[in-house]
Amino acid sequence: MEFEAVIGLEVHAQLNTQTKMFCSCSTKFGKPPNTQVCPVCMGLPGVLPVINKQAVEYALKLALALNCKINLKSIMARKNYFYPDLPKNYQISQYELPLAEGGAVEIEVNGIKKKINLVRIHMEEDAGKLIHDEKQPYSYVDFNRAGVPLLEIVSSPEISSPEEAVAYLKTLRRILRYLEICDGNMEEGSLRCDANVSVKPKGSEKFGTKVELKNMNSFKHVERALNYEIKRQIGLLMEGKEIVQETRLYDEATQTTHPMRGKEEAHDYCYFPDPDLIEIQIEESLLKRLEAELPELPKIKKERFLKTYNLTPYEVDILIEEKSLAEFFEKTVKIYPNPKAVSNFVLTEVLRYLNRDGKDISETNLKPENLAQLLELVEKEVISITIAKQIFPEVYERGAEPKKIVEERGLVQESSEEKLKGICEEILAQNPAEVKKYKAGKKGLLGFFVGQVLKKTKGKANPKVVNKILTELLEK
Repeated sequence: MEFEAVIGLEVHAQLNTQTKMFCSCSTKFGKPPNTQVCPVCMGLPGVLPVINKQAVEYALKLALALNCKINLKSIMARKNYFYPDLPKNYQISQYELPLAEGGAVEIEVNGIKKKINLVRIHMEEDAGKLIHDEKQPYSYVDFNRAGVPLLEIVSSPEISSPEEAVAYLKTLRRILRYLEICDGNMEEGSLRCDANVSVKPKGSEKFGTKVELKNMNSFKHVERALNYEIKRQIGLLMEGKEIVQETRLYDEATQTTHPMRGKEEAHDYCYFPDPDLIEIQIEESLLKRLEAELPELPKIKKERFLKTYNLTPYEVDILIEEKSLAEFFEKTVKIYPNPKAVSNFVLTEVLRYLNRDGKDISETNLKPENLAQLLELVEKEVISITIAKQIFPEVYERGAEPKKIVEERGLVQESSEEKLKGICEEILAQNPAEVKKYKAGKKGLLGFFVGQVLKKTKGKANPKVVNKILTELLEK
């Protein structure tokens, strides 16, 4: 019997507000435990929460970007449960009247596009964080995170594979970062995901028993956890056993899932409207302003890049992953109108240094005008691409002008056939075995000889001229 998976994702995105959802405590990550708390976020008696307007506007931006139906009136509710990281013993969330419903996220897997519909987007506050002592049987709680604004984005159970789930998460993360409302850092917990997964016989309309998966803090973890859980459930069904509805934790060390607790239902939380918070009312004028502020979203940007710059889908996907990188690319192309050359250098050299430093391009000293100048020097054969790569670290790290570096160091490319011929003859004389192999038909060795000449001249020799001279000498 063949089975198919049914997956729904609940994504929690921490909002980039300066203060918490209902108080003025800072949301800055990484501060000493319990230093960013106050009576409001600790839920002490007699305090009154006040909703963060910026958080509401950020939530509305995402709802607009995903074409959701926005409820002009919504209500904050108390979700009651008892856990050490929840200081109030309830979480302020939304239930019956969320901020937005419907909408969709369009994904692409192996060239096939698919629309994943959304159930809802609602606002809530985050809980604290438990820190378990590995040496002693103790757990500590840090309440700095308690009260940080969260969006919960709930998908319909329309995801069919772990690959689609990862594509959905990556697409959603890219949109959140483009909107500049969430940094999307899964390792720091600012983007988290729970998955509801079940399996059913292929073609069956009846869903199987769903299991909730938690503790997945990277795209790889999500993919591995779902793969394991789908195989586990299929194995149980093939053995004639029942699947228990429960919450399971993913263990990266073993790449398996294990039971955490029975799965709660909505009635277990005893939701009711929060009596301390008034109804949220959204004005049409606010929606119009926020819609006008929306940036060009990744999907539209990708279509425009493909049409305008004649690049491959693979190149475009990488260029538009970060909004700042896409903007840098376009600014460079305006100065030096050769999209392919700019793309090639950005996707190799620029990204190599960004990945090495773990930086966004906006955090570096690299300027579009300097990269354009560097590529222009290569095109005009003032310097070789080898020299360009050699001086690029200074252009990237210090914001130095390529022309000045070339002039100061005398790095102008040597294109004189008369000067280069002697060096080429010397290289051939030093490598008689390779010359013999070349003449016997191993023509690929031409690249070896060119490389040796470039090494001898410290990258200053013009590769085209060297190629021509070597070919003539070897064919004699």
